[in-house]
Amino acid sequence: MSGEPISRRRALGLLGLGAAGAAGWATVLGAPLGGRLRPAARGQGLAEPRVLASRDGLLDVRLVAAPGVRLAGRDTTAWGFNGTSPGPTLRVRPGDLLRVRLVNHIDQPTNLHTHGLHVSPSANSDNPFITIKPGGSHDYTIRVPARHPAGTFWYHPHHHGTVADQIFAGLVGALLVDGAEGKSDLPVNDDRLLMVTDTTLDGAGRVASPTMMARMTGREGELVLVNGQHQPVITAAPGSLQRWRIINGCVSRVLALRLDGHRLTQVALDGVFLRAPVDRDRVVLAPGNRTDLLVRPTGSGRYALVSDPYDRGSLGKMGNRPSTSGPVTLATLATAGPATTTTPSVPATLPAPAVPQGPVTGRRQLTFAMGAGRMGMGGMSFTIDGRTYDPDRNDQSIALGAVEEWTVVNTSPMDHPFHLHVWPFHVLAGSAGMPPAGVLQDVVLVPARGWVRLRIPFSDFAGRSVFHCHILDHEDLGMMATVNVRGQ
Repeated sequence: MSGEPISRRRALGLLGLGAAGAAGWATVLGAPLGGRLRPAARGQGLAEPRVLASRDGLLDVRLVAAPGVRLAGRDTTAWGFNGTSPGPTLRVRPGDLLRVRLVNHIDQPTNLHTHGLHVSPSANSDNPFITIKPGGSHDYTIRVPARHPAGTFWYHPHHHGTVADQIFAGLVGALLVDGAEGKSDLPVNDDRLLMVTDTTLDGAGRVASPTMMARMTGREGELVLVNGQHQPVITAAPGSLQRWRIINGCVSRVLALRLDGHRLTQVALDGVFLRAPVDRDRVVLAPGNRTDLLVRPTGSGRYALVSDPYDRGSLGKMGNRPSTSGPVTLATLATAGPATTTTPSVPATLPAPAVPQGPVTGRRQLTFAMGAGRMGMGGMSFTIDGRTYDPDRNDQSIALGAVEEWTVVNTSPMDHPFHLHVWPFHVLAGSAGMPPAGVLQDVVLVPARGWVRLRIPFSDFAGRSVFHCHILDHEDLGMMATVNVRGQ
């Protein structure tokens, strides 16, 4: 299908949804709010999405995006894939062919992005310029490279102008790459998936539409869920070794994770191993980030997995700030019974990809900025290098095989997570407080008034794709640009 990007007029119309409200939430599908959905239950056992795994080198699936899923134990009009949010977990191996027929039964145009996969951006692969109209479908064909790292990735819509709405409504799912021949890349007693999302629902289970101010700050939902559940319980035997694959599938919320009574051993970020396990008191995930954590309960008890408040900055002179209210309990680790006697050992080193050491063939500086816009009602512009997104423009043109260093500068008073499709990058340096350099990522949080420097090998795949702010309201409002990698 040909690309039909959202027009600027439609984007401005989306921005104005609920403009009568000064901030927060004003309407649900155009109707006044009359209370909030109360979770039916909490403390139920963690339920993981259905797994669809490849066989004989192929995973052929049909994903139907449609309303009517259960969230927090309640029937809602929220959206999901194949009747659930998150949708089914897609599990593939290096060298596999992933075929997806995406059927659109929602009332907006949509498409599919395999977030974090190093795959072709062209034709029917991970192509962000595809448009699937309501009632339509599209067949994706995505070849996973034979040398693709095993790890934790995810899928979600990426139709410009509607991305935030659709993810906030529930259209997310995990995508896991196993080790070669299906072998575990890290032996553990239990391997758990925790997809974190947030939304706001009224008493009838309808998804809230944000005001203009909520879009500008980046919406944060009142209901924070793990695998669509409210504060589920993760059971474990004392002494066992669990791997938690945590995906931040929120539109704007930064997760500052801690586990009561435990340190968290981080082994991977954005689907790729670190050089060695690192014990942390807190792990911070921007929207779109993933982490793999090892958790070893030391005794019987109940321990809360919490996301602490995180200050993302403000709209500057307008003074409005995203929600930074108290800590949110995501789940509870419950341990009981006899201690495990067969616990795998944690390796001292991990197979992290090395930073490319060849000559740097190009250097660029990108500027993420916010400023007074022409949108009225106190609106703002969200730009990269002074321009809003235009799918027909090539913003960066690069030769296939180049190794470049990009410095991403954030002149605004808000944090902006930088995400590049297809080509992951090593973070070399950044503002004070940045994590240690040398980690391969596909999302990095660029702090307000700060910067990061990245090394990017544009290897394996030519074609056009995009980079953007992963506060998805900001992306929809124009903070996205194109990159064209030219073949030989």
